[in-house]
Amino acid sequence: MGAAEKQTLGFQTEAKQLLHLMIHSLYSNKEIFLRELISNAADAADKLRFLALGDGSLYEGDAELKITVEVDSENKTITITDNGIGMTQEEAIENLGTIAKSGTAQFLKSLTGDQKKDSQLIGQFGVGFYSAFIVSDRVEVFSRKAGLPPEQGVHWESAGEAEFSVEAANRPQRGTSVVLHLKADEQDFADAYRLRGIVKKYADHISLPVLMEKPRFGEEENAQDAAPEYETVNAAKALWTRPRNDISDAEYQEFYKHISHDFSDPLEWSHNKVEGKLEYTSLLYLPKRAPFDLWNRDGARGLKLYVQRIFIMDDAEQFLPLYLRFVKGVVDSNDISLNVSREILQQDPAVESMKSALTKRVLDMLEKLKKKSPEQYQEFWQQFGNVLKEGPSEDFTNKEKVAKLLLFATTHTNTAQQDQTLEDYVGRMKEGQKAIYYIAGDSYNAVRNSPHLEVLRQKGIEVLLLSDRIDEWLMSHLGEFDGKPLQDVTKGELDLSAFDSAEEQEKHQAEDAQAKPLLDRLKAALGERASEVRVTHRLTDSPACLAVGEYDMGAQMRRIMEAAGQKVPDSKPIFEINAAHPLLRKLDQEADEQRFEDLALILFDQACLAEGRQLDDPAQYISKLNRLLLDPNR
Repeated sequence: MGAAEKQTLGFQTEAKQLLHLMIHSLYSNKEIFLRELISNAADAADKLRFLALGDGSLYEGDAELKITVEVDSENKTITITDNGIGMTQEEAIENLGTIAKSGTAQFLKSLTGDQKKDSQLIGQFGVGFYSAFIVSDRVEVFSRKAGLPPEQGVHWESAGEAEFSVEAANRPQRGTSVVLHLKADEQDFADAYRLRGIVKKYADHISLPVLMEKPRFGEEENAQDAAPEYETVNAAKALWTRPRNDISDAEYQEFYKHISHDFSDPLEWSHNKVEGKLEYTSLLYLPKRAPFDLWNRDGARGLKLYVQRIFIMDDAEQFLPLYLRFVKGVVDSNDISLNVSREILQQDPAVESMKSALTKRVLDMLEKLKKKSPEQYQEFWQQFGNVLKEGPSEDFTNKEKVAKLLLFATTHTNTAQQDQTLEDYVGRMKEGQKAIYYIAGDSYNAVRNSPHLEVLRQKGIEVLLLSDRIDEWLMSHLGEFDGKPLQDVTKGELDLSAFDSAEEQEKHQAEDAQAKPLLDRLKAALGERASEVRVTHRLTDSPACLAVGEYDMGAQMRRIMEAAGQKVPDSKPIFEINAAHPLLRKLDQEADEQRFEDLALILFDQACLAEGRQLDDPAQYISKLNRLLLDPNR
């Protein structure tokens, strides 16, 4: 494209909606635009510094990286310039013409209509550049990629509506300039003193100097032809390199927003310098809210990696396990080669040692948060609890640590809120209780009202009520806690004889012996539908229930795998009956074999429904039930 040619392109449809929404309603703190643009400029400088490790010519004779903020009070413009990596024309179209490339549709779907709540979503969707349109009715971007000739610069422009234009431009210096043409009602931002305050507030932690024109006083103000002098406005020292005692909470919070592009304060953070066999500094944050791509296990994640203060990569996933992918932060090491790649990182023993230490640090942060502020931990759990549940299967070394952080709903509180730990459960176990009992299902109400809990409730034995899709999988990997096995109350035979009196045990034995003829008739009626028919003493109010073999796949896991199109092993449920229930006693007296078979199949199908299973033949079930309702004496 020649210098005179100009291309006008449209924003994608979703981008137009989102841009309009952001400009007109979402941002309540308008000065955020400067923070976002300075943050982007710092990222561009970091990327150049990294690439220049392998090709020093990219510096083009100017290795002093900086950001400059200029104010034109007469023309009411603000210009933010960096001498970082810059963009090609194609990159300008790609990066500035598409908002939140992978997440725009999801963002729009997440909006609630509540302006305050919606504004907090923005930081989760990587749309910081477009905050420029909050205060501007027109934005221009001039850029040239480092290493390209001046004539391959690019000029991008948009009024933040339906389209943007892009054309070639001659740009002698590398890097990017963003020019904001302020709206009529936002021109008070064209005040150098005000901008200085905003830069100090939001950019003190950035390691690059942010330069602004030095104020003139007295006669200097009248020297219009004098060349402007620039001075550094921010501290220009990487925050993680400073002593903890010198850093305020506000600075820590602002740095978190810089690296995460989140608009909320972090929930907690940990800043540590390690010296000895390995030397590194880490600054780790726990976010308040889950990002939109939390469940994309292949998405970008990890810490910002610096080696000897030099930026290496944005998403170094090698330093934390996948189940801690929500953690944000920085790690700066003296023990890793500067000439680093993801492949080298994976083979570096120092990285493995750092990963182990950083993982324990995050788990310790969570443990402290749980003890210090249960309310804040509950807030964390609601956002990230299901991700943390991946831990026991991925991190055997820290399985017990992760287990102590898990929260559950139980029959003790009888509420759907997950707020009880396994330690809480163990502390309330009945004398003689050897196992931690749990039940998993598709919803809280389904597990709370399951017939499998009847005798446990009667005996005052607590049960974990698990209704998240990951729960049964979690329990299979957790196995035990504090030396006590985790037992699914729907699997195998539930032996609670240790809690029965001698009189109850005698009564159960008599019921078992008396029910043998009934069991034989039920087996014949059900045929291949059940692998076994047996008497159970787990039921007090219900006539029957289904159980699975001790080593068979649970019903919840089976349904999840089937829904995902996975092949599951064949297994038939065990049909358990409450021989003392009036329905079973009446069934035992039934002489009409056809009627007996119909009643037996109806009982079996009702037990299936109580478990959340699909009936093999719903129409046949309804037909049998209708016949009995029309002629109960048949």
